[in-house]
Amino acid sequence: MSIDTRPLAVYTDLEDMEFSAGIALLEENGYRVEYLATEDPEEIIQGARGAEALLISYARLTASMMDALPDLKIISLCSMGTDQVDVNAARERGIWVTALPGVSAEEVATHALAMALSVVRELPFFHDNAARGNWLARPDAALPRLSEQRLGLIGLGRIGSRVGAIASPLFGEVIAYDPYLPETAQTAASLERDGIRRTSLEEVLSTSTVVSLHVPLTEATHHLIDAEALATMRPGSVLVNVSRGKLVDSYALRDAIDNGHLRGAALDVLETEPAPQGHPLIGHPKVLVTPHVAFLSERSHAEYIRIQAQNVITLRNTGTPDTPLFDAAQGRTKEPVSE
Repeated sequence: MSIDTRPLAVYTDLEDMEFSAGIALLEENGYRVEYLATEDPEEIIQGARGAEALLISYARLTASMMDALPDLKIISLCSMGTDQVDVNAARERGIWVTALPGVSAEEVATHALAMALSVVRELPFFHDNAARGNWLARPDAALPRLSEQRLGLIGLGRIGSRVGAIASPLFGEVIAYDPYLPETAQTAASLERDGIRRTSLEEVLSTSTVVSLHVPLTEATHHLIDAEALATMRPGSVLVNVSRGKLVDSYALRDAIDNGHLRGAALDVLETEPAPQGHPLIGHPKVLVTPHVAFLSERSHAEYIRIQAQNVITLRNTGTPDTPLFDAAQGRTKEPVSE
């Protein structure tokens, strides 16, 4: 009986995506591929023993799990976000971690704007009433004219800046806050071209009709939008979140909407996904929720699967993957950037 000596690559969980093209690409490049269909830590440890590569969607990977997988060389993620992996532990162990920056920037930006416009224009309210024959129904608050309103962005990475650029012709003004964006002539020229004025977090929150979040989840940004931040927001404004659910305190947001301080919210991400029964925002008439699909398009789906697999292949062929978070050989972590 012959022994299969091909390097092992293991997919943990990609059940919401069709990834046969990734399997084919890995196999064409000499890998043996397994799929575990689980996020359970013990099942991952058992199923990935001997694996050189883990290809992950939502599964969490801790330091102890890495220690239980001594052959692991790369953790290849299927998103831009990296909060489900202990990145520092991977760096300390010389394990590469790769993400997919910018693959779906256009899709996420247009989804954010579509959600914002839907809530500002009260489309769910009108749709529900039209379906019931209530043609004369009107929302409690008057509809604003968009060209007289301000859009506020928190985060000016690939996605945030794209939202600003496509929204600038629609809104009276687009303002943004990003502490990581360098103060350079190139930055200033880029913002001017896109019609975005850089300002403070306080001004974004207190003066914007729509506040849209485009930052990664870190210790500093966990519950960035809490009760205090929500109280700072302009009365009658709308919160949009297509980044990470844990940026927002769900119960505080519910309270801010119920007491009439906020007009509503548009969310593609929640603190827990899928949303548990009784979630404070699911089914709320003033909250538009989509099931973490802002990234989705035929093109972006194909690129997510291809690049995730290609990172594994490129590491084996060249010693360095295509889109690493740090240099595993040197242990240098990149500075955090907005989405």
